[in-house]
Amino acid sequence: MTGHQVVLTTTDGARLELCCPPGGTVLEAAAEAGAALPASCKQGTCGSCHATVTSGEYDLGPHSALALPPDELAHGGVLLCRTVPCGPLTAELPYPQSRILYGGVPERAAEVESITTVARDTVHLVVTLTDSPDCQFDAGQFVELELPGTGARRAYSLANTGNWEGRMEFYIRLRPDGAFSGPLAERVRPGDPLTVHGPQGAFGLHETGLRPRWLLAGGTGLAPLLAMARQMAEWQDPQPARLFLGANTPADLFGEPELKAVAAELPSFRYEFTVREADPGWTGSVGTAADLLARALSAHTGPAPDLYVCGPPPMVDAVRRAAPDCQVFHERFLAT
Repeated sequence: MTGHQVVLTTTDGARLELCCPPGGTVLEAAAEAGAALPASCKQGTCGSCHATVTSGEYDLGPHSALALPPDELAHGGVLLCRTVPCGPLTAELPYPQSRILYGGVPERAAEVESITTVARDTVHLVVTLTDSPDCQFDAGQFVELELPGTGARRAYSLANTGNWEGRMEFYIRLRPDGAFSGPLAERVRPGDPLTVHGPQGAFGLHETGLRPRWLLAGGTGLAPLLAMARQMAEWQDPQPARLFLGANTPADLFGEPELKAVAAELPSFRYEFTVREADPGWTGSVGTAADLLARALSAHTGPAPDLYVCGPPPMVDAVRRAAPDCQVFHERFLAT
């Protein structure tokens, strides 16, 4: 087959060499070669397939500026689902080789164990795999959940850690017109079947020495960061850790019992909540997670913390502005 040579390099130095047919995208070429790269929407709207081109010419198809901000675009940032090589191309992937799924994305049979309302418009969904209890994944990853017979399939981050009980936990915001969350709220009950695609994704903890780890979440962006905090507790990681959770109102906050459990197991872990709009009974902080971060940084001494951020694009951008000297690892999410 004629085509353009593409060389992708992971953060741990592995090389993936592809032949990309004329007019095809890098993501498609990788899939054709049996390598499923981290990706979700495949339409240029989520940012999950981000990479950085280091040499070569390419066409970048239509995409959301929220998934690929102009400053990243200006420095060679691309979305591989929209990148069409015009000749030989090299690019750096922002994750290790272990996040590439050779042989395709796994498909697993599961059933709903429980659905519990935890905040206004937010439920805690627990799913149990029925084909095998082997439920291994990295904290920070996501799966796509599919309702059989509906074609509804959406990506949600896992809130727990890998296990041998087949258990997966999610925090899902219910949207009246949501292709998945709408039917989930209206008719899905414990015992109903689901199909799980994954795990997938490149978001996760990085080994960067003993620098503090600060986790910043907006709304249901808490899920992957809770998984990371739980993993740190399980492994008794020595890095000091803090988590900042922001929500619109007190009625939108959730996750405190789970965070208290982490704090009880990990002495170096602290967490704080903030809301944009306080009600008369609210006695906590008012503002955003980025505001909490700015105040915490002003009082911080010692090494700059590594920041892990999951939330809507404006929140991620606000965190970057508040902490220009910190290393930021992020997962943007957009409503679907």
